[in-house]
Amino acid sequence: MTVGETPGVTLEEARNYTDPARGELNMVFQFEHMGVDHGPGGKWDIRPWSLTELKRILNKWQLGLRGAGWNSLYLNNHDQPRMVSRFGDEGKYRKESAKMLATLLHTMQGTPYIYQGEEIGMTNVRFPSIDDYRDIETLNMYREKVLQQGEDPRKVLEAIHYMGRDNARTPMQWDDGPQAGFTTGTPWIGVNPNCRDINVKQAMADPDSIFHYYRRLIALRKQHDIMVYGEFVPLMEDHPQIYAYLRVLGGERWLVLLNFFGDECEFALPEEAAFREARLVIGNYSDGVRPLARSVALRPYEACVWALA
Repeated sequence: MTVGETPGVTLEEARNYTDPARGELNMVFQFEHMGVDHGPGGKWDIRPWSLTELKRILNKWQLGLRGAGWNSLYLNNHDQPRMVSRFGDEGKYRKESAKMLATLLHTMQGTPYIYQGEEIGMTNVRFPSIDDYRDIETLNMYREKVLQQGEDPRKVLEAIHYMGRDNARTPMQWDDGPQAGFTTGTPWIGVNPNCRDINVKQAMADPDSIFHYYRRLIALRKQHDIMVYGEFVPLMEDHPQIYAYLRVLGGERWLVLLNFFGDECEFALPEEAAFREARLVIGNYSDGVRPLARSVALRPYEACVWALA
């Protein structure tokens, strides 16, 4: 299997690269959605991201490659901040928002990529000093902005805490012991101090953990062709808080509803999602969900997938 790392690729180029008839690549990593919070000055010029913009980009790639290529589905990697810190809530709703983002990645058309630590909800790290960082891009940017341009080092460090590549490069958090169980020696970069609460050992012991939710999502993809091959039909594209879409295959229809924010949201389902019966396939709240009706209320960062009839 071949995957192209193709920053700046256009939709037309991606269709050509991944067209099975051409025999070039099986899929590409496109980076358009990774710039959703970049300002005019680039990645360190951080601006608030909007869900409508994120949806516009992801929907474009979902629809644009349909029938001609294949999507790679990701929200973090070794060069990007942790997705739960960037697109979710690393505090009160860390578990719920991490599961919601996982639901997005596993219910779109394409191949989900799970970056190490994502499956236990690892977060960005807030090292107190630039001396704690190792990424050459980060160190060069800090030197340029602070030493050459005289910017406030605290402000620059805040940007690093949000966007720096070392957020994804701290050692894997295996347990709550020394160095998070990663090594008996000294790792090249410090361990995130929250390893005492966020680690593999804890996640495997908790049946409601993010880790076990990932296992359920993966099992569903192996059991249901609609999750892999179903047509992607976007809904409510202008809604600022809810990401909604259908997956359709033959006579099957699945409805995906995702609340991307920490406030409850009430909304009416569009006509395209009309149904007689609805069966919950998966949801990220352990106490279940209310029966699906035309009027829906989603709790903070709630995700649910319904099979419609």
